[in-house]
Amino acid sequence: MERSSGSLPRVAVLMGGPSSEREVSLSTGRECAAALRGEGYEVIEVDAGPDLVTRLQEAAPDVVFNALHGRWGEDGCVQGLLEWLRLPYTHSGVLASALAMDKQKSKKVLAEAGVRVAESGLFDRDAVEADHVMAAPYVVKPNNEGSSVGIYIVSDGANRPPRLSDAMPDQVMVETYVPGRELTVTVMGGRPLAVTEIFTDGWYDYDAKYAPGGSYHIVPADLPEEITQTCLNWALRAHEALGCRGVSRTDFRWDEVRKTDGLYALETNTQPGMTPTSLTPEQAQAVGLSFGQLCAWMVEDASCDR
Repeated sequence: MERSSGSLPRVAVLMGGPSSEREVSLSTGRECAAALRGEGYEVIEVDAGPDLVTRLQEAAPDVVFNALHGRWGEDGCVQGLLEWLRLPYTHSGVLASALAMDKQKSKKVLAEAGVRVAESGLFDRDAVEADHVMAAPYVVKPNNEGSSVGIYIVSDGANRPPRLSDAMPDQVMVETYVPGRELTVTVMGGRPLAVTEIFTDGWYDYDAKYAPGGSYHIVPADLPEEITQTCLNWALRAHEALGCRGVSRTDFRWDEVRKTDGLYALETNTQPGMTPTSLTPEQAQAVGLSFGQLCAWMVEDASCDR
């Protein structure tokens, strides 16, 4: 990559933005900016807004570290803008970002790659609120949000369908509920790092992910070797099938009663959280990479035409 004067590139860390995951993105951005400064990089923090193009032109970075989450930041929109400006950036490119953000479409890609996914479909919210659109238990979620934003679990035997908040979109995804243990795998480049098991009280929702004490993790997870290897293999398949670059993370649930038949991939995240409670930095640490080294690798991996 072309660089400004000095041995290390100047890095603009994009954070914040207008999505429902703004606060998580601000936390991710601050942590990554601090880590990169610790590695010797010159860092400019940029809160992404309507003036983003002007801010980037004024900052004149060599590399953009994309720490945005949610719509506009990880769905291909800002990636397209960075391609237009010819600024090398981290994480996945336009197509992979847009595809992975669309849960229903990405599940079809994973299934075609030999990765087991739960039955699901897209439904108008009015239909979902009027009657059960599939046999309970099932989950209702937005089709294009992350961080477990807007998740409704309809239990087995529920008499009524869910009442959705006004913030939910006009069309939602309804997915068969998969019971079992919460597992996740980070892929860094072409390398799956480890399997983490996540423990929390109840559903692994937004607060469980980001609030201190909301969950705890064990890495590497204590699992049968066959399950560990299948998770690692499926995460790599998902990364490659979706066309991901840099770092991605694929989440799983495993019903151990059903053994290997009980393992399902839930979704792939092209821009995993990088906060103090996040999973990807923990997995990097488990294979000998500090948080600063992980962030530095992502900067050195950055490019256009991803």
